Amino acid sequence: MQKIKLVYIIDDDPLYNFGMKKLMEITEFAVDARFFLNGEEAVKDLSQRDLEKAPLPDLILLDINMPIMNGWQFLDKCCEWDSVQQCSIFVVSSSINREEIDKATSYPFVDGYILKPMTLDKIKDLKNKIQALI
Repeated sequence: MQKIKLVYIIDDDPLYNFGMKKLMEITEFAVDARFFLNGEEAVKDLSQRDLEKAPLPDLILLDINMPIMNGWQFLDKCCEWDSVQQCSIFVVSSSINREEIDKATSYPFVDGYILKPMTLDKIKDLKNKIQALI
């Protein structure tokens, strides 16, 4: 199976990010993981990568509720950006609100919705799904 080269985790929660780093290390999830505290930071980085023709992430894990640029604003930005739509994007949220889940999965380039907390089993399943896609 092919390795996941680059994953972006976009979430403002330091405890979640710490846990994700540990889960990614344990599962050898990706060659490189980059963490962003809001959508704006990720957009700037993605824009630079796109401009330089550098490889975009294989996977983006996106929280919804963040300051500065939230997940919805990030997804709306992606609607204007064909190259980023080629990345696997999963919304990762603690919300069980059916309207939010439906809204997230209504974006044609969003590959799924994962309910927090992330667990070892969820990470392993996600890794297998992404490796099958790349």
